[in-house]
Amino acid sequence: MSADHRRLLRAMYDAAVRAAHPDHALPAFLPPPPPRGRIVLLAPGKAAGSMTRAAEAFYRERHGLGPDRLTGLAVTRIGYAEPTAFLRVVEAGHPVPDEAGLAATRETLALAASATEDDLVLVLLSGGGSANWTAPAEGLSLADKQAVTRALLRCGADIGEINTVRRRLSDIKGGRLAKLAFPARVLTLAISDVPGDDPAVIASGPTVPDPTTRADALAVLRKYDLAVPDAVSRRIEDPASETPKPGDPAFARSEFVMVAKPADGIRAAAAVAREAGYRVLDLGADLQGEAREVGAAHAALALREAARGERVAVLSGGELTVTIRGRGRGGPNQEYALALALGLAGAPGIRAVAGDTDGTDGGGGDPKDPAGAFVDEDTPARAAARGLFAEARLADNDSTGFFEALDDLLTPGPTGTNINDLRAILVDPPAGAARS
Repeated sequence: MSADHRRLLRAMYDAAVRAAHPDHALPAFLPPPPPRGRIVLLAPGKAAGSMTRAAEAFYRERHGLGPDRLTGLAVTRIGYAEPTAFLRVVEAGHPVPDEAGLAATRETLALAASATEDDLVLVLLSGGGSANWTAPAEGLSLADKQAVTRALLRCGADIGEINTVRRRLSDIKGGRLAKLAFPARVLTLAISDVPGDDPAVIASGPTVPDPTTRADALAVLRKYDLAVPDAVSRRIEDPASETPKPGDPAFARSEFVMVAKPADGIRAAAAVAREAGYRVLDLGADLQGEAREVGAAHAALALREAARGERVAVLSGGELTVTIRGRGRGGPNQEYALALALGLAGAPGIRAVAGDTDGTDGGGGDPKDPAGAFVDEDTPARAAARGLFAEARLADNDSTGFFEALDDLLTPGPTGTNINDLRAILVDPPAGAARS
């Protein structure tokens, strides 16, 4: 890939991240402090560190608040913490919850329960919060939650299905945090990482009514024929697992506001592409599906666009899934990129990047894991020269190993935000290509 094309693809990715970063997106939505009470700031997710840092600076610098009026706790993925003056930021496991998250969630619940009618409970929500806020319901252990999380991640369930199950197993998800904090005012400011920007799905909706039911959760388990601990099945079947629904008085003083969403990132990336002279084909910010299938479909689309003889940037967002069949390393963006490369088969003039805007794509939970990968017209030839067989790597879910050997991984590290994936394909038809 030419250095210019790689720089442009990286600039598009960086623009998407920047558009949704809390430093840019959050301050305009922060309310003034309550007249008499405290601000109790509670934050889970991959952007919790940056959101908390930005909010703390806002209230310290603009309103002069100290620890007596501003208290709280943030829980974020390991490696995603950011420095704060006095609010504490705890790092915990993701995507599988761990003991650090369990302890921090217990503190979070105690802080919410301590809020009075004069206080404002300010919830700064971002994707990853479902794992970071882990509070096993009665009869469940952390090991039970870990087991069901691993099973859901491996089977290819989408985020909505995963969170439908998670909400039944928790003392904080599915509106239960708002119920605990009542009668305090609750304001949730959220960065969306889910297709459709559904508040009930972002971090499993701890402060909003849950439209799903126990029957929906059981249907997910049946759909994927999941083997889960007996305690999990018993909990879902128990009427006590049902969550607060629309109309519950617990939400009378609760408000939910979206401060950044995947479409913001697509628009920012599109602006960079247009400035570089590309017509933009926006496929939307809410794509779902199996990563390898979407990658193959996008390869066919790019080839059709190339035949038209125009310079086109094909953009998409959303959250793809991977059904794990092999033993390799990777994530949805890298698997998409590998399938895209296979479908393009070295077609001239087509380059791409696929990356998770939080900075890591699947992997083992290490903040140094790649966010995605680059593809270019030379990918197949360079792979063949190194004895890499793309079909075999895809069958083994080893997209990381494939792109690592080519030095084509996207490795930005933790970005401080999370608006799901950005996929960008640049089509530069060769001279003489037909024009429609």
